Amino acid sequence: MPDIEELTSIQKAALVVTTIGAENAAFVYKRLSEDDVERLTYEISCLPYVDATTADEVLNEFYELCLTQKVITEGGIDYARSVLEKAYGVEQANKLMERVSKSMQTKAFEFVRKSDYKNLLAIIQNESPQTIALVLSYVKSEQASAVLQELPREKRVEVVERIAKMESASPETVKSIEDTLERKFAAVISMDLTTVGGINFVADVLNKVDRGTEKYIFDELSSRDPSLVEEIKKKMFVFEDILGLDSMSIQRFIRDVETKDLAVAIKGSNAEVAAALYANMPQRMQESIQQEIEYLHNIRIRDVDEAQQRIVGIIRHLEEEGELVIGKGGEDEIIA
Repeated sequence: MPDIEELTSIQKAALVVTTIGAENAAFVYKRLSEDDVERLTYEISCLPYVDATTADEVLNEFYELCLTQKVITEGGIDYARSVLEKAYGVEQANKLMERVSKSMQTKAFEFVRKSDYKNLLAIIQNESPQTIALVLSYVKSEQASAVLQELPREKRVEVVERIAKMESASPETVKSIEDTLERKFAAVISMDLTTVGGINFVADVLNKVDRGTEKYIFDELSSRDPSLVEEIKKKMFVFEDILGLDSMSIQRFIRDVETKDLAVAIKGSNAEVAAALYANMPQRMQESIQQEIEYLHNIRIRDVDEAQQRIVGIIRHLEEEGELVIGKGGEDEIIA
């Protein structure tokens, strides 16, 4: 029987859900993401036996955290600290404030993430590119992609550039913008800087927009910051995405790849990618590469990454030349 110190956060959450009854648990489940529901359900099924004393301690901790979040949301940081210190003492108050503040970081613009992208567009389309960039950095990449495609063409580029170069936003800035856009929602206050935007996020967004939008953004952004464009492109199509290409496309790019690069790249890839590549090359070439792989020993991860990146570069070049297609949604639907 574990005590409260031995339980993980997800185990504590599972314990809370099991003690509030099926009806209340269902109410909670409706407000969780699919991933959270899956994780929570798994933990509930694996939950060890917990005695009544430990269960009470977990429920009490949960109550304290809920109370802390409520006081912070309604009264602000200073008021919450004052109330909690009087109720629990300075040390416990600081612990509660820290835990709740970190969890609240992810809840900024929550009303936006729950809304349809058209409603989101209506809210932010007349805002400055910097404000739009900040808001889109907090939403789902699917929402961001849809909104980006609807913005005026000139504003799209500015927004993408600002998201890519964004690293952090102060709680005060987030609070001010959130209050302006949605006054019904209380300000979400964080004592730390919240990481937003960045190259990976932009790459994820641009992977989901139509090809016309992507090309226009890259063409315009290239004149402003070519190195930024290259950084984004490196993240957009990774080596493992070869699995999404059709056989003709795989056969086409293989013809332009150095045999050594193929061998090194395959050695460092997973079995599915290797199988897809082998299935689309001549038997003699397959045997030659497999033989070369047998003699490859102590290959550095950096060498594998470089070989795979060179192959990705060839794929993107062939796509730009119209010799193969990296399937995307929207305007890129293909008729066989």
